Amino acid sequence: MPDQRKRTRHYRKDNGFKGQSTPKPAAAKKVEEQVRAKWQPKVKQRVCNAAETNGFMLHISGTFGYSSAAGSTDDPRPRTITHKMPGSVAQKLYAARDAGASQAEQERILAEGLREHYFKDNGHRARGLDVELNDVSWTDVEGL
Repeated sequence: MPDQRKRTRHYRKDNGFKGQSTPKPAAAKKVEEQVRAKWQPKVKQRVCNAAETNGFMLHISGTFGYSSAAGSTDDPRPRTITHKMPGSVAQKLYAARDAGASQAEQERILAEGLREHYFKDNGHRARGLDVELNDVSWTDVEGL
């Protein structure tokens, strides 16, 4: 019959390696700064390159104003949209950000991108449509 005694394990309070423990706050801060200085820009550049090449997913909720051919309404309408935006929009957004564009200017770029790629389906429909992003409730971006 197997031994039914309760076995307990004793763990070391540190990380288990002789001579190593948690670094002092000043040393930990210095290590973190060095990692951020070397690693973070590379990660950001990879994300930028991927967004410019493959596009990004935009989730947005806001009020959109429309104007089109005579007889159509231009009343703003609340909409929630999820759409895969092309890399060209990411390039425009990065260029605007690097030039110091305001949030309103970046929202205008997103509205133009949505007009061309979501509402007009890359020129296949709604040729005379103009879209204005009047109010943004929330935005979430994947891959940008």
